Amino acid sequence: MREWVIGAAQLGAIQKSDSREAVVGRMIALLDQAAAKGCDLVVYPELALTTFFPRWYMEDQAEVDTWFEREMPNAATQPLFDRAREHEIAISFGYAELTPEGRHFNTSILTDRQGHIVGKYRKVHLPGHVEYDTERDFQHLEKRYFEPGDLGFETFDNEDTLMGMCICNDRRWPETWRVMGLQGVELVMLGYNTPSINSQNRGEGLEKRLYHSELSVTAGAYQNATWAVAVAKAGVEDGFPLMGGSIIVDPDGFVVARTETESDELVTATCDMDRCQFGKQTIFDFARHRRVEHYGRITSQTGVKR
Repeated sequence: MREWVIGAAQLGAIQKSDSREAVVGRMIALLDQAAAKGCDLVVYPELALTTFFPRWYMEDQAEVDTWFEREMPNAATQPLFDRAREHEIAISFGYAELTPEGRHFNTSILTDRQGHIVGKYRKVHLPGHVEYDTERDFQHLEKRYFEPGDLGFETFDNEDTLMGMCICNDRRWPETWRVMGLQGVELVMLGYNTPSINSQNRGEGLEKRLYHSELSVTAGAYQNATWAVAVAKAGVEDGFPLMGGSIIVDPDGFVVARTETESDELVTATCDMDRCQFGKQTIFDFARHRRVEHYGRITSQTGVKR
């Protein structure tokens, strides 16, 4: 299958009091809309089942663990998998994963159109901080509640299309895109929960934040000749605003679909995966043009060394 009708299924705000069952009901409603529009794949946001809980400082690990899923699918999400299978639509969404070994990850999964999980990714680039920060307007405690992902940036063959995933802050790091690009990725899916306000720089407006998000995705798509779908959880969650701006981007870096609201909203695009080949065979023909003998710093150091 080389042509996919893809739906970016943006979710509006999820309040702290909202149940997973209620959220899954909203996800199913978007899935039904996608089926009516002929979609083959629907992409949902990061942490799609709950509010963005890393904004809350918690010391009790038992309380923290209530936001995590111990298995997938589970009782709350099984109806989503069942409906996707009925519609023969592949899905990708993010959630907080608690493994049997007690490890905590910010995770995204991908299914095929029969509802089988065919790919899993765990967020690598965790933003934020570990302890309560009195200097911030609000907390961003991903480094407290998650550990960095251990699965790398793998690609998955889903009905003859090479698909990869990343999550939120990962989109801002070119290494994310290039590692998947070096595997021939044709579609990168990512969800995000991005505050409309910078907690460390209130003067940074929404326009700039939306621009930086879109720039990261369009550049990554263009520089690796891949389709990309970036999907927000948006709106005001328990008094804290999250930005929208969900987009579908073609392999030339052009936005072909964009949401207009900060609510539950579906936008779609027909994505021909063969359009990736021109870029991969010309300007971004890595085999001919990359010069890895000069790239050693990328993997030999983290911070800046003058």
